[in-house]
Amino acid sequence: MKNIIVKANAGTLTNFEVLDLLNSRGASNDTTTRVIAPVSTSEYKVYDYLMETPACTQTLEILTNFSDQCKDFKLAKAEILNIINIRPSFTVELAPILEEPIERGIDNKAIEGILKLVEALLPPLPTVEACGENEEEETEEGEQS
Repeated sequence: MKNIIVKANAGTLTNFEVLDLLNSRGASNDTTTRVIAPVSTSEYKVYDYLMETPACTQTLEILTNFSDQCKDFKLAKAEILNIINIRPSFTVELAPILEEPIERGIDNKAIEGILKLVEALLPPLPTVEACGENEEEETEEGEQS
């Protein structure tokens, strides 16, 4: 199999997009599949890590909706990406993600608004059961396409 670079350095990816890519390549928690899937050991390590992050409970629709809603807060793309990947619940978790918020007009009220948006739109942090269920849903959706 020959790798073809479609567009080098097209941008950064969310953890969900990386997890989705690994799923499309055949990565799963099933030990039988791990033996025959064309996924390297290092890719499985990334897959296992991502299955313990918010990425395993997210969907493309959720992320698109969240990104659209964040435009009101004057956030940079990298900040939105980090919020999606980390899913902060408190100001102390969100503050390091935002670069020079005061200079950009992002005050405490806006920070609270962002946190409310995170809570309302992004799924809660994963549990072991939730990640396994989402993987099965993605597999079923992929088979329907």
